[in-house]
Amino acid sequence: MHRTRLFAAAFACVLSIGTAYAATDLAFGAYQRGHYNEAFREATMRLEKNQSDSAAMTLLGELYNQGLGVPVSPVKAAEWYRLAAQRGDAQALASLGLMALEGRGMAKNPAQGRAWLEEAAAKGHPVASYNLALILLPSSADADVRRTIELLRVAANAELPDAQHALGVLYLKGRGLTRNPTEAAALFERAAQNGSSVGDVEYAILLFNGDGVVKNESKAAQYFRRAAAKGNAIAQNRLARLLAAGRGVPVNKIDAAAWHILAVGQGLADPWLDDALKDLTPDEKKKSEKLAGERLGMR
Repeated sequence: MHRTRLFAAAFACVLSIGTAYAATDLAFGAYQRGHYNEAFREATMRLEKNQSDSAAMTLLGELYNQGLGVPVSPVKAAEWYRLAAQRGDAQALASLGLMALEGRGMAKNPAQGRAWLEEAAAKGHPVASYNLALILLPSSADADVRRTIELLRVAANAELPDAQHALGVLYLKGRGLTRNPTEAAALFERAAQNGSSVGDVEYAILLFNGDGVVKNESKAAQYFRRAAAKGNAIAQNRLARLLAAGRGVPVNKIDAAAWHILAVGQGLADPWLDDALKDLTPDEKKKSEKLAGERLGMR
């Protein structure tokens, strides 16, 4: 369970690297614009002038880690991150922690990975906080649950959608805090606004049921459709059901069948939909299959 989420958060590390740089930083400015060779040159020149420039070290680590302007080299990335981490760079510490947990660029070492994440989280790094929360999440110990919530709040306040979703689930289930579907809905909506398809789905479910928010089936359908377009199988299934039943949207069984095909293709079968769509004519089935293929090709 943690492996997939850790990779997702590792990508967020790239996005958060900007916090280590001033607005006028030429190296990071080039990085932001996608001019990675220029970013590499600028960071290298900075290190020639100042061998303790941790921000430049971290940027070089990111370039090697992602293979941007240079060949991918987790080993070289880890070397640069270590140098920056020794100088207290939170981004480098977070990146090292993830690499140690995954055994990427170094031997797998969960204890050391967690230690680096702890250091980064102590500096308020949101991705490190989120990943530490994931490590603690399975624990039922009261202290671990409280720490999980604290760490998720840090990451959620930094607008990490995965953290907003995770904290929303805790509010919805009432785990470690008082159940509050209204707070959960607010967090799911923020996660959705930040690009999370699972945030779209969770928020849509609450909208459809009127749990924590005013019931609004048409708005729920909009969020399901957005997540479905991103390839979320649950959203594809729920949208297909709405289209087949005419809940929140006009009845459109061809469109419903197209989304159902895509959801089934991801392993999400639904006998109810099979029955609801069984009367489609051969021509309608052909249209739905074509529509499903077009949507699959667009992703």
